[in-house]
Amino acid sequence: GRARCNTAARRAASESVRSARQIFLPQTGQCARMGMLRGKTRRKFRFEETAEKMVEKKLRSYIIPNVLAMTGTSCYVLADTFFISMAQGATGITALNLVLPVYGLMFAIGSMIGIGSATRYSLRRALDPAEADGYFSNSLFWALLASLPFAAAGLWFPDAVLRWMGADEVILGVGLTYMRIALCFAPCFMLNYTFTAFVRNDGAPNVAMAATLTSGIFNIIFDYVLMFPLGMGMAGAALATGLSPVVSMLICSVHFFSPSNHIRLVRRAPSVRRLVRSCSLGIVAFVGEMSSGITTMVFNFILLGLAGNIAVAAYGVVANAALVGTALLNGVSQGLQPYASEMHGKADVDAQRRIYRHSMQIALGIAALLVVLAGVFAGPLVSVFNSEGSAQLAAYATVGMRLYFLGFPGAAVNVVRAGFFSATGRGMESSVIAVLRGVVAVTVFAFVLSRAFGIIGVWLAFPVSEMFTWALTGRLLFRDAAPANGK
Repeated sequence: GRARCNTAARRAASESVRSARQIFLPQTGQCARMGMLRGKTRRKFRFEETAEKMVEKKLRSYIIPNVLAMTGTSCYVLADTFFISMAQGATGITALNLVLPVYGLMFAIGSMIGIGSATRYSLRRALDPAEADGYFSNSLFWALLASLPFAAAGLWFPDAVLRWMGADEVILGVGLTYMRIALCFAPCFMLNYTFTAFVRNDGAPNVAMAATLTSGIFNIIFDYVLMFPLGMGMAGAALATGLSPVVSMLICSVHFFSPSNHIRLVRRAPSVRRLVRSCSLGIVAFVGEMSSGITTMVFNFILLGLAGNIAVAAYGVVANAALVGTALLNGVSQGLQPYASEMHGKADVDAQRRIYRHSMQIALGIAALLVVLAGVFAGPLVSVFNSEGSAQLAAYATVGMRLYFLGFPGAAVNVVRAGFFSATGRGMESSVIAVLRGVVAVTVFAFVLSRAFGIIGVWLAFPVSEMFTWALTGRLLFRDAAPANGK
């Protein structure tokens, strides 16, 4: 009897444990074992982890080539600055800095047409390949047409353009030839954006990277060769810079003959409608390029009034160093766009969130590194471009670089937000961010802070405007639409 009682007790205990390992599923009215659910949960987590890694890997395959390519582009600007400082000193840097806003306008229009058209091409290719084919030809036509006024100005009145940028007689004597050549090569600069953007968005980011890096290396080498061994001075620097996009377009053309090419040059009448639709997505690229030109022009005028040409030369050093940081962030923004556009076309919201999150992490990491490097190496970097050993230029530029670079964390958030919105068809949101940070806020704060704090206020205008844009757009735009929050 005692044995039967013990057996019954063990059976009851076993049943209670078995029932404790079960869970009621109201959807089916049945019980399922916890072990089964744990297995399904583990498989779900493994699937999500695999999806996360796949998104991150593919995103890196786009972002890394773009970051390297944009770094190469910015490095040849630094090379220009270095060689010109060696040949012409502070006067040459001032002349170059007065030309930079003109470059900014050419690059802005070219990028708006080229990158906007390539983004629209990516969005339409999955839905309507026949319509998508028309965007490449359309982009080439309008980019070439938009470049003609710049080329005409270079041929007939480059001196008037340079005077309008604030040049006096001394600067005009140094920079006139450079301005003339730069304007005449406007078609090459502007068409290059169409070539690189379409090749990148057609699944060949490595070709676009190779084109941009090779053109940058070409520019650096021929800067030296033309300026010093051949004795061409500022004209040699301008000629090397003007020929570099030709090298880039030739390398991009290799992709057009590859089996993986989907880009078609079709005979269609130029379409204003396609241009407008493309530019609505290219406004971020436009403001991204134009903002540096506007900032440079506004800062030049303010600094000329505060401390003359030496302050403009100091800002030239700061601005050209900052171009590297801006290029890195633009590389992240442009790198995420093809992949984000593809996932948007497939309505894959989870992948879009992951793309946004990983891109933001990469951009903020780059920004933090830039702030640290500027804080530690501002002095040595300024001395590289200060061939005349000007103590005043060194004092202005060293402080300026450390303060100016504090704006990159805010810029990282704003650039990635704007790029993501553009890639996912939300042109209005991306335009608000781009115009606010690149034009409105920085201009207003430059005038307000310079009146309050002098030259220090000029350096602070960039970080304050980026933080202002971060706070304002984060509250207005992301209250309902932040992809990171899944809303």
